[in-house]
Amino acid sequence: MIDASWWRGAVIYQIYPRSFLDTDGDGVGDLPGIVERLDYVASLGVDAIWIAPFFRSPMADFGYDIADYRDVDPLFGTLDDFDRLLAKAHGLGLKIMIDQVLSHTSIEHSWFKESRESHDNPKADWYVWADARADGSAPNNWLSLFGGSAWQWEPRRGQYYLHNFLSSQPDLNFHQPQVRAAALDSVRFWLDKGVDGVRLDAINFCFHDSQLRDNPPKPKAQRVGRGFSPDNPYAFQYHYYNNTQPENLAFLGELRRLMDRYPDVAALGEISSEDSLATMAEYTSGHRLHMGYSFELLTDDFSAAHIRGTVQQLESKMTQGWPCWAISNHDVERVLTRWGRGKSSAQLANLLTAMVCSLRGSVCVYQGEELGLTEAELPYESLQDPYGIAFWPQFKGRDGCRTPMPWNDDAHAGFSRGTPWLPVPDEHRALAVAQQESIPGSVLNGFRAFMHWRKSQPALRWGDIRFLETAEPVLAFTRSFSGDTVLVVFNLADQAVDATLPALNNSHRLHGHGLAQGDLDGNRLHLPGYSAWFAKLD
Repeated sequence: MIDASWWRGAVIYQIYPRSFLDTDGDGVGDLPGIVERLDYVASLGVDAIWIAPFFRSPMADFGYDIADYRDVDPLFGTLDDFDRLLAKAHGLGLKIMIDQVLSHTSIEHSWFKESRESHDNPKADWYVWADARADGSAPNNWLSLFGGSAWQWEPRRGQYYLHNFLSSQPDLNFHQPQVRAAALDSVRFWLDKGVDGVRLDAINFCFHDSQLRDNPPKPKAQRVGRGFSPDNPYAFQYHYYNNTQPENLAFLGELRRLMDRYPDVAALGEISSEDSLATMAEYTSGHRLHMGYSFELLTDDFSAAHIRGTVQQLESKMTQGWPCWAISNHDVERVLTRWGRGKSSAQLANLLTAMVCSLRGSVCVYQGEELGLTEAELPYESLQDPYGIAFWPQFKGRDGCRTPMPWNDDAHAGFSRGTPWLPVPDEHRALAVAQQESIPGSVLNGFRAFMHWRKSQPALRWGDIRFLETAEPVLAFTRSFSGDTVLVVFNLADQAVDATLPALNNSHRLHGHGLAQGDLDGNRLHLPGYSAWFAKLD
């Protein structure tokens, strides 16, 4: 019997509110804009929505620098707007997950303003403070993901504070019990409002090594970027001490006990560690997080071997937990550009959706994937992302995947009656929702067809997974549940291939998913470029 919780096997649609729909003409999307488009989201056949941060913030990192965990930033609306959003979503059968950024705050948060004033105020130890070395330099060699030292001098205290991200995002000291209690209170506030789950940003960054030991250097050959520029000095270290500390496991247990007081809610943790798959397994075992989420399929490696190897490695380690997969989000180059390698097409867009939604686990899809959007090429003067501005031109940052959602083909793509915070590229207007709605073979309608068909396939939602050994570019596996087994085969190349699989002798093709079909001759399957084959095994 499968746990019938809504989140198992769910498809979760990520909304980046700044770029979804602007209703007040200021060029920035808002909560009323999400409310206005909830019927569209429901029509996609997804199960839930994950909304990126909309809390009060100075927006140095576009909401991931929170100044008040319990209020909506006026840029996005009000708490009443959120309540309306929640009510309408639930009326449409959609679950709502929100981001919780617990490891750090904004420098504008009242906690930090108090903490920085002295060594003996009530919140003096709520953040990670450390004395300078004898020569005045930073306490150790830890680096910020956004470049440079992870330590910032604060003259009011005469000490350094830790920031694993921007200097305006000071890290909370989770070794302090009051900090842990305050973090849980913030989560409780939103659970009391009725949210169905939380996506925990950078959850393995909550604790730091209390001895502040230096991170060891990483050999050049191993400096592989995961969601960050490979020439970023951050890749030069093994990050053994500034995150993923053993004390975090007990805190995750506390968090789970809180969530267990609410019916059918879920915690999804974003994890980026030196061995993210092992950390996912650890964080989802022992009654901790419900699901784990990592960057393993957000890299440039688009091959059957990488996908198969990644999933098999996780399956071997995650014996208790439940995975959540994603191939796009608001922090990485859009998948159609990243994996299309200049050959993006409607067929590839639909293939990628079907592939990630056929793996064992839940899935996060990012707004615009259902339209087949590619990465936007923006000039330097249009950039907003501090990460991209700092590392230009070797790394152009995250703005290219954050451009506004195209609803129609007018000047601002139906996103705003004002000037959008990021420009909408011409090629995105051509792929707008209004342009694709009436075209049966569009990416949008292919996405819908697959999502609705997937709901009728218990094996794809809850079944176990077994990979078949195949040569590139063929990826093949079975999903089995309650006596039913579905064979899934993908051609990851734009050229036709033939695959010989013993399982094909006892199979019959499954229809209804809207993908291009292959031709079967005995146990030999001919697959057109970027196509898939779904069959039920007898």
